[in-house]
This record gives sequence, C-alpha cells and structure tokens, in this order.
Amino acid sequence: MERTLSNKKPATEVVDVNEVSRIARGTVLVGDLSSLNDIRVDGKVEGTIFSQGKIVIGENAELKGSMLCTSTDFWGKMEGNLYVKDLLSIKSTASINGEIRAKKFQVEMGASINGTIKMISEDDFDKDCKSVVKAVLPQE
Repeated sequence: MERTLSNKKPATEVVDVNEVSRIARGTVLVGDLSSLNDIRVDGKVEGTIFSQGKIVIGENAELKGSMLCTSTDFWGKMEGNLYVKDLLSIKSTASINGEIRAKKFQVEMGASINGTIKMISEDDFDKDCKSVVKAVLPQE
C-alpha cells in the first residue's frame, strides 16, 4: 500500500465540522491516530498523529510522539517530531521540543522551540510518512 499524501491541489472548499476529528480537553489518547480529515486536539496524545488535512493543536493540548499533516496551527505543547507537508504556523503560546520538518513555517513572538528545523520538499515529506507512520493510512 502506498503511503503518500495526494499531490492534487484541492479546490477551495468549506470544511464540514462533522468531518473534523476531535480530541477534546480531558481526553487522553495513547496510540496512533490516522485520518483523511482535519483533526483538532485539545487533550493529551502520546503516539503518532497523521492527517491528510490540517491539524489544529489547541492551547491546552499536550503531545508526545510524532505528528504528520498537510498544514497545522500550533498553540499547545509538544515533545517529539513534527512533519508538515505545507505550512506550519507556530503560535505565541506554543512550546515544541524536538525536530521540525516543514516546507514553510511562521513563528509568532513568544513561541518556544528547542530542537532543529529543516525545510523540506513534498517528496521529503512523503518519504518521512513512509518511515514514521506505522498505522494503516486511510484510503479515500
């Protein structure tokens, strides 16, 4: 099974909130999460999170492990590796300890980053997915 994200440019579309997977505040997830849809995390996750869409990490979220997605808005705390196919937006309350690999990123004043940052291509991202994501990737 090929483990890649589609290179197709999506048409501008409205995200259906019923198709956003959510890990609410007070929820703890230990294991791997893989989704075709967007994900919002406000709880705690220990493991690997993969989304073919956007991942939003809320201010109260805590992650330990790896996160792979097309784009992300990051307000919370993370220890581990972050892989972003397109845009990583690190907000002022974010704290990231680990390796960051992204095509593009922006950082707001006040954010804390301890680790390495490497700019990557979409092909590099696809290779990272194959080596990092152990869970079955969802099919459209």
